[in-house]
Amino acid sequence: MSGTSEGPTPAADLDRSAVTDSDHTIYHRVFAAAPLSMAVVDREGLVVGANPAFGDLLGTDADTLTGRVAADLVDLASDARTWHAYLEVLRGRQARLRCTRRLKHPDGHSLWVQVTVAPLAGGGPGVLLSVTDISARRELQARLRHLQMHDPVTRLPNRTLFFERLTAALEAESYEESGTGRIGLCYLDLDGFKAVNDTLGHRVGDRLLAAVAERLTRVADEAGFARAVTPLVARLGGDEFALLVEDSTGTEQLADLAESALKALEEPFDLAGQRLSLTASIGVVERHAPGTTATGLMQAADTTLYWAKADGKARWTLFDPERNAHRMTRQALSSTLRPAIERGEFTLEYQPLVGMENGKLSGVEALVRWNHPQFGTLTPNRFIGLAEEDGSIVQLGRWALATACRQARRWQLDHPGEPPIFVSVNVAVRQVWDSDLVADVAKTLSETGLAPHLLQLELTESAVMGSAGRPLQALQALSDMGVRIAIDDFGTGYSNLAYLSRLPVSVLKLDGSFVRGFQYEGAAKGVPPNPADEVIVEAMIQLAHRLGLTVTAECVETSAQASRLRRIGCDTGQGWLYSRPVPPDRISELLGAQADVVAKQ
Repeated sequence: MSGTSEGPTPAADLDRSAVTDSDHTIYHRVFAAAPLSMAVVDREGLVVGANPAFGDLLGTDADTLTGRVAADLVDLASDARTWHAYLEVLRGRQARLRCTRRLKHPDGHSLWVQVTVAPLAGGGPGVLLSVTDISARRELQARLRHLQMHDPVTRLPNRTLFFERLTAALEAESYEESGTGRIGLCYLDLDGFKAVNDTLGHRVGDRLLAAVAERLTRVADEAGFARAVTPLVARLGGDEFALLVEDSTGTEQLADLAESALKALEEPFDLAGQRLSLTASIGVVERHAPGTTATGLMQAADTTLYWAKADGKARWTLFDPERNAHRMTRQALSSTLRPAIERGEFTLEYQPLVGMENGKLSGVEALVRWNHPQFGTLTPNRFIGLAEEDGSIVQLGRWALATACRQARRWQLDHPGEPPIFVSVNVAVRQVWDSDLVADVAKTLSETGLAPHLLQLELTESAVMGSAGRPLQALQALSDMGVRIAIDDFGTGYSNLAYLSRLPVSVLKLDGSFVRGFQYEGAAKGVPPNPADEVIVEAMIQLAHRLGLTVTAECVETSAQASRLRRIGCDTGQGWLYSRPVPPDRISELLGAQADVVAKQ
């Protein structure tokens, strides 16, 4: 008997006919004494002979293996690919096969082996099968993988193992043959955990994380009772945890799991003499697995967790596609705001401001519109807040100011026989802080030729009240220049009338909520008026007049409202009774019609 599992022997280069019986005896002794488990297998796949090490590995006497099917001894027929490669080696059409197999020892324990099948040296019939016990190596690899895939603080699966399980759960074969075809996720973040680390130290923080992990694991075990799959609990990093539910049965199951997690964390934690209480916020996502990606699921969960935090913390929130669509729209608008200004996608419409006594057009408010190529015409409530957040309100405000003043001057030149109307432009607080508003206004008035008294700047009540430092200085400089300052939405904020006397304000614009109380008069439509609204508005108008201010009422929609406002001394009205916001050419028509009426008189 001759041959080894690796390459030719040193004697392979000699004439084979020169090998003596003594050489065969030496080879047989080496084969028998070798610590490596080996067996010679003929072309039919039967064991011709096996060494004692092979018998020991399989828990039997080596002589009993002779005549046995070699593939059965080391499980080479369990998968088609390995079986085919083995047959190719037996037939001499493949040089070598190496594979890993898990074998069952007669005493009950399992062992991992590496099986190598190679032709006999010298071209003899059959092959040499050698088997190496790699159980210790596999066990070490398993321990290393466990350390690599688990969090050392909580001993929970870490982010890497979590995403591995999540990705596997979303593969088609995992849900096509069995299961519900759905997947759920509770994405949990501890509220105020940073304060624990900052005040009590990271050691206490780590103990708290471990205690949280124990409670969440208990919740998962209870939720998995009598179910096919227990939710996977993982620590994703910091104070973030996840509970993954494969084959979920619907949102109700995920809601129950989230509620159980919140309740489990309500009980105070006793940590080495420290008694700590905390809450958590949870984002809940549940959906069909087909078409879902790990990235998409985590993005939805992260968004929903943010909603739970924003809604007040200590709660769970379910993913809402409509709310998410609104968020995505906000992101889309925010990312295109600045380029849209440069591309000229913004226009101004103008809403008339009408004198209550004579019904004449005395001014207009400039209202910005965004002609978005995807979302159509957008009103200010859709994008002004975004513009203030990212600072583009400064650029947009300059454009609106210049455009409105240029248009007001054009109306003045086109209707020289009419008293010129003023234009009112909204100004955000950030424009005062982040730009030189006084310089911008002065430059615009100079370039357009518009008189300062024909420009009115509107600031919200909350922005003006309590103004100090730079904002107050800017307002005073603008007032000294002759520009009118108006407080918009008055009555909804501080409403500090006494403070108004110290501000360079000339106009109060009453919030529309007061005017809506004037919807009906007397017995009209069977609804009596609200006397409190009229008392409040009348008092504000009288106080404003005593301070030398004029008053504009917003949201005037009916003639009844207009007559009552006129009766209690309101100076100017604005609302749909007079006109909706319209393009500049429509204001030109109103000015022309007004001139015709005067001419006829």
